[in-house]
Amino acid sequence: MKYEPMFDKIDLHLIRVLHTVLTERSVSRAALRLGMYQPAVSAALKRLRELAGDPLLVRSGSNMVPTVAGLRMIEPAADILRSAETLFSEARAFDPATAHHTFSLAASDYLDPLFLPQLVSQVKAAAPNCHIEIHPLSADADYRSHLAQGQYEVVIGNWLKPPDDLHLGRLFGDEVVSLVASHHPAVRRGWDLEAWLAAEHIAPTPTHPGARGVIDDHLAAQGLTRNITARCPHFGLIPSMVAGSLLVLTTGRQYCERFVGALPVQILPCPPVFPRMMYYQLWHERTHSSNAGRWLREQIKSVAAALRGTLPEAAAA
Repeated sequence: MKYEPMFDKIDLHLIRVLHTVLTERSVSRAALRLGMYQPAVSAALKRLRELAGDPLLVRSGSNMVPTVAGLRMIEPAADILRSAETLFSEARAFDPATAHHTFSLAASDYLDPLFLPQLVSQVKAAAPNCHIEIHPLSADADYRSHLAQGQYEVVIGNWLKPPDDLHLGRLFGDEVVSLVASHHPAVRRGWDLEAWLAAEHIAPTPTHPGARGVIDDHLAAQGLTRNITARCPHFGLIPSMVAGSLLVLTTGRQYCERFVGALPVQILPCPPVFPRMMYYQLWHERTHSSNAGRWLREQIKSVAAALRGTLPEAAAA
């Protein structure tokens, strides 16, 4: 065959290095992710550059970026790796007790703070030889691309309108409430819409200019604006900030309930009428029939059900 000499120079490990270096855009980060020494990754990248006749990854200021040729290789490399992984494993049932698999998922930090710890504990107890990689899920995250390329198996978060081009499993719906310090005047006096809007609110830091969360999107649709006087990119720290101030956090009840008792805070109803916050897990067609993917989705669904109790609105994943 015409291409046999080229095929003889390529192995699956080299394709894995190629995909990791191009997606991480860093030799050192790729080495950490692959569990390799950095010189070995550099040597593999040198081989790849010789094979491609292209530098593949070049410096741009203080960062590294893929070349045009490198960008074109990311998705084909992901396809090869996914096909290799499923070539034999998908021919038999997934046995978590003996499987060696890396589960990669992205999750919103607005989730119940117990959700990810319990998910990791449950997965590691049942599948001790499997690895878990958890990535942040922000409003501007290109999760569709990551799912399509096989970098994520599942994304977990809340959307007003989840995308219709992905598979969807509904986990739970949650009432929108406000969390305030126990000494907040509204605890004694209550509040109406005007008082709630005028109160000092804390909200997540926007992920990009003009970005708004589901709370402010809903208010804007009604011509309303709340008085946001503090922002924080770390959602898990906000309840402690609320406890020591007059700030108001508005989010799902399930999230807030985890801090009542642990902190001097109380939950109050919101005068604006908000739709329920709906949490989903989303996945791509490419992993829809994966036995490992199915198993992971079942673990996610069972953890959500265990935290919330019996959920009549939960749909099968």
